[in-house]
Amino acid sequence: MTPTMAAGLSIGWLALREPADDAARSSDLVALVSGAQGRRPWVLHDLGAGTGSMARWLAPRLPGPQRWVLHDRDPALLDAGVDPPPSDAAGQPVSMTTIRGELDDLTAADLAGATVVTASAVLDMLTAAQVERLCAVCTATGAVLLITTTVTGEVGLSPADPLDGPLRRAFNAHQRRAGLLGPDAAARASTTLTSRHYRVTTRHAPWHLGPADSALTRAWLDGWVSAAVAQRPMLRQAAAGYLRRRGALLDHGELWVTVDHLDLFAEPDGRWPGER
Repeated sequence: MTPTMAAGLSIGWLALREPADDAARSSDLVALVSGAQGRRPWVLHDLGAGTGSMARWLAPRLPGPQRWVLHDRDPALLDAGVDPPPSDAAGQPVSMTTIRGELDDLTAADLAGATVVTASAVLDMLTAAQVERLCAVCTATGAVLLITTTVTGEVGLSPADPLDGPLRRAFNAHQRRAGLLGPDAAARASTTLTSRHYRVTTRHAPWHLGPADSALTRAWLDGWVSAAVAQRPMLRQAAAGYLRRRGALLDHGELWVTVDHLDLFAEPDGRWPGER
C-alpha cells in the first residue's frame, strides 16, 4: 500500500494498483480454497473490501453460485465497487451485499455462515493485537481464509541506486511505527492461526512493474519515498535527488521495480482445541 493513504484509501489509488494486485496474487491458493470448499454453498466475506477488487479477481475463479459480503469502513469505496457485480466461473453474476463497519468491531456473529473469509492489503496496516483479534474472530467461524497482498518489506529496483537500501529501511521502519506490524504482519498471522489449529500455506506474490506500469510505479515511488522521509527526515535532501533520478528513468522506460507481498491460505487442521 502507499503509506500516506493508510487513514483513508482513495478510489484512484485502488484502481491504479488493482491490475498489479491481480497479476501478483497466487492462483495456487485459489485451488486450495476450491478444494476445501467441497459441495457447500459459497458464502464469502471480504474484510476491508474497498471497491471490491478481491471479489472481481476471485469470483471468476470459483465454480458455482456465490454470495459475497463486503465489509469496509468507507461507504464511498463500497458504493464504487458493487455495480455491476462480478461473475462466477460459469459467467453468472454473484450476489453482493455490503456492510459498513470498523474491523476492530467485527465479531464472529458478523461472519456467521461464512465458508470463506478473505482480505487483501489489510494485515500490514494492523497492530499485533488487531491481527490476533482478527484471527480469533475468523477462526471462530471455521471458515477457510485467503488473505492476500501483505507487504514483506522486500523491494528491488533496477538499475540500482545507492539510496535504495536506506530508503527501504526507513520505509519499513515507518510501516512499523506506533506498533503497526507492517512487514511482520504475515508472519504474526501465520503463527496465530497455527496456534488456533489452522494449517497455513503461503506464497510470495510480488508486483513486477516495468515501463507499461509507469503510472503505478510513479505513485508507489512517491509514497514510498514520502514515508521513508517522514520516518527519517535526514534523508529529505538526498531523497529529492533520488526522485529526480528515478523520475528520469521512468520517463525513458528504463526503471523496473519489484515489490514483494505474501499471500496466505489457512484452513482448520481438524484437531480439537488443546489436542496436539
